[in-house]
Amino acid sequence: MTRLPLVAPPVAPSTVIAHTTAPAVHTAASGGGTTLLLGVLSGAFLAALITASINIWLARRKSHEEERNRLRAAFAEAFATYSAYKELPYAIRRRRADQPAEERIRLSETLREIQSRLAYHQAWTLLESPTVGAAYQNLVDRLRATAGLAMNQAWTAPRWTTTPA
Repeated sequence: MTRLPLVAPPVAPSTVIAHTTAPAVHTAASGGGTTLLLGVLSGAFLAALITASINIWLARRKSHEEERNRLRAAFAEAFATYSAYKELPYAIRRRRADQPAEERIRLSETLREIQSRLAYHQAWTLLESPTVGAAYQNLVDRLRATAGLAMNQAWTAPRWTTTPA
């Protein structure tokens, strides 16, 4: 078996210089490429970051607008229920005279359904916004006092045969 020498054979000085300068030039070239690559990647990363930020902002804005529209619709429905209750004294006065028992049942069921919706909207508005809930509660309390008295009077008064002026 032949043993290889542990020491490298002597190299001419010109070979060493050529050998040492080539990697230095190569390192400088690859360093410039790395800088260019980092610049491109940083630009792409920055563009992606800006795009992501804009998309997140747009999604939040859309979500906020949808939430506002949901609240508007729900508050409008609560007010519509208030208005329906307010109109009940007039409906009672316009009841049909030829079927008094059926009319009493129909109007009582209508009143029950509207009162159920009022209770729902009172609880919902209070949970959704304490300020709006308190204002709606106050509005409904005043309505019940006024319209309740008017409904009681409408039941005891004779029904309307013509539309009042």
